[in-house]
Amino acid sequence: MKIVITDHGFPHLDHERAILAEAGHTLEVSPGKSEAQLIAATRDADALLVQFAPVTAAVIAALAHCRVIVRYGIGYDNVDLQAAGARGIPVCNVPDYCIPEVADHTMTLALTLARRVPPTEAALRAGGWKIMPPTPFPAFRDVTFATAGFGRIAREVLRRAAAFGFKVAAFDPFVTEAAFAEAGVRRLSEDEVWSEAGVLSLHLPLSVETRHWVNAATLARLPAGALVINTARGGLIDTVALAESLIRGHLGGAGLDVYETEPLPSDHVIRDAPHTVLTSHTAWYSAASIPALQRKAAQAVARVLEGGEPTNVVNRNWLSHSPSTP
Repeated sequence: MKIVITDHGFPHLDHERAILAEAGHTLEVSPGKSEAQLIAATRDADALLVQFAPVTAAVIAALAHCRVIVRYGIGYDNVDLQAAGARGIPVCNVPDYCIPEVADHTMTLALTLARRVPPTEAALRAGGWKIMPPTPFPAFRDVTFATAGFGRIAREVLRRAAAFGFKVAAFDPFVTEAAFAEAGVRRLSEDEVWSEAGVLSLHLPLSVETRHWVNAATLARLPAGALVINTARGGLIDTVALAESLIRGHLGGAGLDVYETEPLPSDHVIRDAPHTVLTSHTAWYSAASIPALQRKAAQAVARVLEGGEPTNVVNRNWLSHSPSTP
């Protein structure tokens, strides 16, 4: 069968070839990511492996006999789930890779900002020497570290935050009280997130409902000096409003690894906003996470092509349109 990789940024595809090509399947990489290029490259594919390329309704409509679409990663907002489901095509993600890496990166951003490392280092490099930081900050034990979302990564982040002495809490209306109690994490309402979070770390999927969940109005509700961390999806934040809040001095800092437009435009206002730590969508990375992602994605494709049930399906509506459904 033919598997098309729409796009990728990996050093090589040896892991996919070991799993798919050695089983007799054909592995091809699309020459481009435009809609027209993807339609031409994927129309006769039996499966798609997708990283960042937009798999639109038009691309999906042109698929002649695709059996599964697998996203290299946890998020899947670049795939039109409804269109795929209407064609009976399951869309799967890889939700169980890079969990420790993203949690570690999240804490790195939070701790760097919470201890005011950037301005302290800048003052030292400018020739200063003070044993007090440029601005005061509270002890971790007096700060509520709250996550928006309480999934795999958020729980790992809060486990790390608790180890540093923060008061840990989370907002997630879809998680049971028992899960919060078991993790030893205080459950917050949405209103309480905005009023109590000294550190707000985002771990939500991007959807119509969550786009710009952090905006000018909600930022104004955060306590003065609060920190905002985003290693999830760039569209969760109105980044211009975030920059304006930082410039006004209401927020204490922001640590971002993801952005609405990537690469981050050279003239974006967030680049010049004070008290920011900006990284280039690297939270997922370690030398171990790349091969793990490639293997897991390829295995998800192989499972379906061999007649097995798809795993980690994110568009449940595919079942009602699947040819195998009674």
